[in-house]
Amino acid sequence: MVWEAHGIIAIIVIGIIAGWLAGLVVKGTGFGLLGDLVIGIIGAFIGNWLLLSVLHLSLGTGWVAAIISSAIGAIVLLLIIKLLRGGMGR
Repeated sequence: MVWEAHGIIAIIVIGIIAGWLAGLVVKGTGFGLLGDLVIGIIGAFIGNWLLLSVLHLSLGTGWVAAIISSAIGAIVLLLIIKLLRGGMGR
């Protein structure tokens, strides 16, 4: 993926974009902009692990593929947090 070539800066940039996208998809998490951005950075790691290691899927290489996989990871993380907080029924 992109962060293998570009390091921590790419993880942060991709995570910020992914967190913003995940915040648009998963409403009602209550973390605000900064919280969703942190979720996006964590989601970058989750998305990479989930798609590559668990599901054995590759979306390709490049920034767009990295943003999509990171957004998927961030959405999964936000949904898990929302479930743990009891917010899915609201």
